[in-house]
Amino acid sequence: MRFKKTIAAVGFLAAAALTLTGCNSGAPTDGGDTAGGTDSAEVAEGVVLEGSPTFDKMVAADKVVIGVKEDQPGLGYLDNVTGERSGFDVDIARWIAGSLGFDESKIEYKPIASANREQAIVNGDVDYYVGTYSINDKRKQDIDFAGPYFVTGQGLLVKSGGTDYQSLEELDGKTVCSATGSTPIQNIKENFPGIKTQEFDLYSACVENLVNGQVDAVTTDQAILIGYAAQDPENLMVTSGPLLTEELYGVGLPKGDDVLRAHINDLFTDGGDTWQEIFDANLGDSGIKVEQPAVDAY
Repeated sequence: MRFKKTIAAVGFLAAAALTLTGCNSGAPTDGGDTAGGTDSAEVAEGVVLEGSPTFDKMVAADKVVIGVKEDQPGLGYLDNVTGERSGFDVDIARWIAGSLGFDESKIEYKPIASANREQAIVNGDVDYYVGTYSINDKRKQDIDFAGPYFVTGQGLLVKSGGTDYQSLEELDGKTVCSATGSTPIQNIKENFPGIKTQEFDLYSACVENLVNGQVDAVTTDQAILIGYAAQDPENLMVTSGPLLTEELYGVGLPKGDDVLRAHINDLFTDGGDTWQEIFDANLGDSGIKVEQPAVDAY
């Protein structure tokens, strides 16, 4: 199985060397479209998943609807000029779709805001969700997760030449921006009452407010923040302080579809070099070494 680098991924990676370890994130507002055009995974034939209502729905519709992000270079990104989607999460989503028998022409990508992800899965608006989606017990009350397929951690983005914050405590009295409903914003609200918060559906809106001086920092997964810093290094930098959390990315699934969850977990476990190929194609040029995590087949 081959995955090629895309322009967005290369631009993201030329920027930095980091130790990848971080959290959850935001996404664009609702809306759907069909697939763009990078290499997709090999497509399985004759797939049968008895007892999976989600898979039965895909087969009946002759397509798979995947919830994604599209404003995160290197992870989940949509080039509005070419219509091409790229990134680590996007290729993970394609890999899963291929294992279920769906090629790129039968994938519909649907961007869903962070605050709406669980409801979109519960409502059946998407068949599964792949997009910097942190696994936690609260979310497990409404949906299930396959994986984890990646480990990362919460970091901080500030103006270049500004304060290189080493902890959240140093931001007391300052305003920090993150995506509505995301793990980072909840972490700040629950544990750092002295920090003011600003929320938007899009991380790009947070970054714009940072550049304009409306907020003092943006917080989300360190990998995402480095993507933004790489796009505008004259104005943005990721602080060098320690990561603030450790988060596990999972694939969001309808609650109780144990058959589909087991299929994806088996794919991650038995996929050979595919995970590494996807990582190398999208994030490998940074020079960092990250191992695929073991799945939690709860």
